[in-house]
Amino acid sequence: MPGYLQIVGRITAVTLVDTNLMVPVPFLVRRRFRETTDTVTLEMVPQQSQDRIDFSPGQFNMLYAFGIGEVPISISGDPARPETLMHTIRAVGAVSSALVRMKQGAMVGVRGAFGKGWPLHEACGKDVVLIGGGIGLAPLRPVIHHLLNNRKAFEGVTLLCGARTPRDIIFRRHLKRWQRRTDFQVEATVDAAGATWLGHVGVVTRLVAHLDSHPSNTIAMVCGPEVMMRFAVWELLQWGLAPDRIFLSLERNMKCGTGVCGHCQFGPVFVCTEGPVVSFECIEPWFHRREV
Repeated sequence: MPGYLQIVGRITAVTLVDTNLMVPVPFLVRRRFRETTDTVTLEMVPQQSQDRIDFSPGQFNMLYAFGIGEVPISISGDPARPETLMHTIRAVGAVSSALVRMKQGAMVGVRGAFGKGWPLHEACGKDVVLIGGGIGLAPLRPVIHHLLNNRKAFEGVTLLCGARTPRDIIFRRHLKRWQRRTDFQVEATVDAAGATWLGHVGVVTRLVAHLDSHPSNTIAMVCGPEVMMRFAVWELLQWGLAPDRIFLSLERNMKCGTGVCGHCQFGPVFVCTEGPVVSFECIEPWFHRREV
């Protein structure tokens, strides 16, 4: 039985952890794409076809750099193509830096998929607003693939993405392709622009006020730096969106992937098992407490 933590009142019950979840499966790096100076996307395939990982948009894997350690990284590929695993990684520590340096033919250990994904079932028949800041666009890319693969199941689809500079925008080749679609509104903005930048300038949360959809029929999915998500939530609430229609990806302090170590606790929520995607309504009392 897979391991999990279940909160009942003030008591937390811990089940035994399936040891299979703790053993990394070797995946081969088939291709790597340079996104920015410190960020790459690794395209990986399992050595054995039966080891492929089926996943839902928003779930994450534990990636193991052999001899160094492992880190939780959201899956950034197409859920309709589970035979290929995509992870977009920024070099911020020893493990992630080792993963970013990996070349074609390298081996990565993979555990997963873990966590709860984005509420795509609840979004059917509604307008969907995606807000991504920096590398926060990576956990949203599987959602975009799903929305565009099943476009008739949703009403309006809008992506608001932001970065510090044009050079810090990830998935630039995909953004250009998405912007050419007539059934997908994409707005990109940067904090600081150069002479060749023709898009918006300013923080991404300012674009919320210009949304074309109506709050009563909209679901928002947000991922990015913590400060960006705080302002995004505030803007969405001011726009009129209900707290139970705002969903966030909280990839903070996750370590084991099974909710046993407790590093991922956010108030009463264990992000590894009850997230990383949670509704703002669920965490509202703790969201603005900086010490949490």
